[in-house]
Amino acid sequence: MNGKIVIVLAEGFEEIEAVTPIDVLRRLGVVLTIAGLDSLQVTGSHGIGLRADCLLADIPASEIGMLVLPGGMPGSKYLRDSDLVIGLLRKVYAAGGYVAAICAAPIALERAGLIDGKKVTSYPGVREQLGRSIYTGNMAEVDGRIITGMGPGASFEFTRRLAEALGKGREAAETFEAMLVK
Repeated sequence: MNGKIVIVLAEGFEEIEAVTPIDVLRRLGVVLTIAGLDSLQVTGSHGIGLRADCLLADIPASEIGMLVLPGGMPGSKYLRDSDLVIGLLRKVYAAGGYVAAICAAPIALERAGLIDGKKVTSYPGVREQLGRSIYTGNMAEVDGRIITGMGPGASFEFTRRLAEALGKGREAAETFEAMLVK
């Protein structure tokens, strides 16, 4: 896969869903960028603050190979309502890149028009907002270049699917074993 792996933080993001992929992918040697939607200092839905590497607006779509959206509220609504995020999702996907969202964040994939007829999962409370997608209710789901996860408890499985898309499946399995993740 070519391009940057970008994890987007919006105010009110779900901390576990952001930190798990950041931590595990970096353990696997994946270089990734943490991008703040509106600011460099972003506070999660449980009051934990993270500092982004840059603002999302500073990354050209042509440089992104995978765009990852953690869920949480109200973070997922901010992602869904951001024209910048929707435009980037469409451009990254159209250029052959991956788009990924967990928990409530698949609502942004729906607004971008990317999941009609695609197998997806999400937090059950937003299932009805996922249009004409095929909701599976699995912990994580991959349909082509679209990766979705159910919620906080699915963070490791979601990250496993991200790692597999990046060609790091074997390394991820070894890392999870060392971390005692089943």
